[in-house]
Amino acid sequence: MATTSGSPFAYHVFLSFRGEDTRKTFTDHLYTALVQAGFQTFRDNESIERGKYLNSELPKAIKQSRISIVVLSKTYASSTWCLDELVTILECKKTHGNDVLPVFYDVEPSEVKKREGSFEKAFERYENEVEEEGDLEKRMELAKRLEGWKAALRQVAGMTGMVLQNQADGHEAKFIQKILKDVRDKVKRTVLSVAPHLIGIDWHAKDINSWLRDGSNDVGIVVICGIGGIGKTTIAKYLYNLNFERFKGSSFLASVREASEQPDGQVRLQRQLLLDILNGKKEKIHDVYQGIVRIKEALCCRKVLVVLDAVVQLLRAYEVHTVHEVIGMDNVESLELFSWHAFGQDHPIEGFMDCSKRVVHYCDGLPLALQVLGSTLSGKNKDVWESALKKLEAIPEGEILKKLKISYDSLQDDHDKNLFLDIACYFVGKHKDWTITILDGCGFFTKIGIHNLIDRCLLIEQYDNKLRMHHLIHDMGRGIVRQESTKEPGKRSRLWHKEAFDNLVVLDMSYSSLKTVWKGAKLRSLKMLDLSHSHGLVSDILDFSLVPNLERLVLKHCVNLIEVHESIGVLQRLNLLNLKGCQKLRKLPTTIRQLKSIEKLILSGCSEFHHESQEKSWAVNHPQLGCIALQQLELE
Repeated sequence: MATTSGSPFAYHVFLSFRGEDTRKTFTDHLYTALVQAGFQTFRDNESIERGKYLNSELPKAIKQSRISIVVLSKTYASSTWCLDELVTILECKKTHGNDVLPVFYDVEPSEVKKREGSFEKAFERYENEVEEEGDLEKRMELAKRLEGWKAALRQVAGMTGMVLQNQADGHEAKFIQKILKDVRDKVKRTVLSVAPHLIGIDWHAKDINSWLRDGSNDVGIVVICGIGGIGKTTIAKYLYNLNFERFKGSSFLASVREASEQPDGQVRLQRQLLLDILNGKKEKIHDVYQGIVRIKEALCCRKVLVVLDAVVQLLRAYEVHTVHEVIGMDNVESLELFSWHAFGQDHPIEGFMDCSKRVVHYCDGLPLALQVLGSTLSGKNKDVWESALKKLEAIPEGEILKKLKISYDSLQDDHDKNLFLDIACYFVGKHKDWTITILDGCGFFTKIGIHNLIDRCLLIEQYDNKLRMHHLIHDMGRGIVRQESTKEPGKRSRLWHKEAFDNLVVLDMSYSSLKTVWKGAKLRSLKMLDLSHSHGLVSDILDFSLVPNLERLVLKHCVNLIEVHESIGVLQRLNLLNLKGCQKLRKLPTTIRQLKSIEKLILSGCSEFHHESQEKSWAVNHPQLGCIALQQLELE
């Protein structure tokens, strides 16, 4: 285990033991249990590379271990090696804060402290060696070591430790499980990296954490849902780190949807799941069906914690215990999180409070946006901040929208994707029932579609039955449409903003369900308008003064159209008027006489049109048209 950044520890556990007593028995069982539980554990015959001296490698390993377990057995004190090791362990505890857990295996703490029994015999031998040493300097050195050993044994015997006879009545398997629990409590491992500054996470995690710790053996699922970037994965990682050691097996499978779409993705996920919950034991799986069988066998009679991150759908085989929807941060939490990323402290620096509050308002409680924008603006001067804020109003931040788009991409079909885009462009803030009526008329299955969008947290139904989106989701939807043609709005599938129409030259809205075209916005650049096959158009479809420079108007096969708005007379540049197949059209307004540039008028298929001549071309002074520059008239 490589030393991680910010941590001085390379190992979770260092094992100190007397090899002759326990290497192949108790210590071997303890070592295996620690490794299977996921603890990086050092023991001399396993972890030291060949050719390296033990006396140089061991002190380093002790120092780099979070906790040292000292297995005090009957002949522990008969090894000067073990005693020197113990002295080093206690020195590291004093100078570096390493934890120490004494384990009394077939000895009592009092025997160790008072050096009784086998400990007494060992020290009698050491004292005799001191007395027999003829070299004064060596005698003094031995005596000093001897006193250090005695002090170390007294100290370790006085610590809170684990006693085999007292805590497990001599049952080694139970005793080892108790040691594991104590190690877990002391080490407090974090196996998944979680972003710093977890502001407000305890509140989100509280209920789920209580459920995970209720001791029940029932199978259950908790769903954590919310829009992209709201913190679902962070909460899941946080809960996993808090609870994985309480289960016999655990697995955190990241980005499940993305991974499952890769070649053999589902099989790879199954292999990883089995590897995790079986504590490193590899299982051969050749296909998904074999994987299902292996997983069922592995989960049988085993309490495990499994987290599936970024899952679109859940299997319905198990009961969902609860659904936890993650809501956005409030303004106070948002400002604190933003400040940590922008200023490295929990509040804005002097002179940046107003700008910071504007960013917080823009982010609307979304942690991802607060982190990204805080990091982006960190260290920048105020002019850059002002410029960045103005840009955000026009062009949302790309990294944020990319994350949010994951939910859109996960929609199952083009129907729901198109419905989302239509709502994002036109129906946010509108009444749900009204929206359903309009969009059903456009060929959507709107009720089920809205339900699906709400499930993906792309849409919110408010208490007043109006539809709402987080404004960054709203921006993401319109951004998808904007990318269809960044420079020419007229080539996009949807237009929603008045400014987007300013340079619009051609507008094709054929086969629409429109009952009226639009009101209010004047399109001075529009030259061609095609409303063919729009069966909802009846009369007063458009005030033509809004399109004063229109040159071509196509209304063919608008089968329910009965009349054309009298404002058509203002179109002094109109050269084509196509009304072919308008079966219910009865007459044209008298203002049509005012058209000065009309060259082609098509009325074929207008079965109810009242005209006074069936000729192929009308005279210039035809009473229905008056004096206009008509060159071609098609009646039949």
